[in-house]
Amino acid sequence: MDVKYDLTSYVRVLKLASTPSWEEFSQISKIAGAGIFLVGFLGFVIFAVMSVLTGGI
Repeated sequence: MDVKYDLTSYVRVLKLASTPSWEEFSQISKIAGAGIFLVGFLGFVIFAVMSVLTGGI
């Protein structure tokens, strides 16, 4: 493990990184929110179908 090489890599990445604009942040937030909603909705549908098929709840 080469610590000096790792640290220079981390510094290089931090120098390239920039703060996103409000438009970028807003778009990323909307896409992430839609993905979270979709996964939650899919889980609810699977739960509902399995409850009906197995006679649960």
